[in-house]
Amino acid sequence: MTYVNAGTLGTLPGKRDELVSRLTQRNDRLRELGCTAYEVGVNEDEPETVFVVELWESAAAHQASLRQPDVMAAIADARPLLDGRFGGFRFEVVGSPLRGD
Repeated sequence: MTYVNAGTLGTLPGKRDELVSRLTQRNDRLRELGCTAYEVGVNEDEPETVFVVELWESAAAHQASLRQPDVMAAIADARPLLDGRFGGFRFEVVGSPLRGD
């Protein structure tokens, strides 16, 4: 069952675009770990916030990815750009009108 992790990352002043650049670098490893979509966005009404929506094969795949050395390194690399504000939600997908379930 698909697992969704959607959230916001608050950035230090002037660091939003740098974080976006890091988060949007091609990373085929995520697919290998079970990530089926990873979308990064911005909203000009919130100039120091990055929005991220991740779809995973399962919650377990997402949790396992966080223990991988390359993923841990990417998180550590982004941490100095963040201001500590985080928001979001997680859920298991139960159906979609696009698939008829």
